[in-house]
Amino acid sequence: MDACAALGAIFEGWQTAGLDPKRCPVRGLLDQIGDRWSTLLICALATGPKRFSALHRLVPDISKRMLTQTLRTLEADGLVHRDVRPTVPPSVTYSLTPLGRSFAVPLLGLVEWAETHFPAVRHARLDMERAA
Repeated sequence: MDACAALGAIFEGWQTAGLDPKRCPVRGLLDQIGDRWSTLLICALATGPKRFSALHRLVPDISKRMLTQTLRTLEADGLVHRDVRPTVPPSVTYSLTPLGRSFAVPLLGLVEWAETHFPAVRHARLDMERAA
């Protein structure tokens, strides 16, 4: 079965089961990890633990407030671990949990697809803007 057929079959199964949209696993995860920053932070942490300031340098257009909020959400979802060392001042590092590392496989596919197809998507967007 090809990927489109498999996705369609899963979706049809949800429809048949009468899945409550509020309990949909795809919506529940994409609401969190599909935001503007989570994917980039997971990619940044894929190479190993990072301190807050290092993450901020790697994703410089994120505000410190949004970085804090996104890291807390990823931690609450079990994807990121926050390690606080009792030093003065406290040393805090962030790393992917085993669950977060398991997300690297599908995320890599998405990232590779985006790198390959973004020019075509951008072209399609421009065509739509011109037609409007």
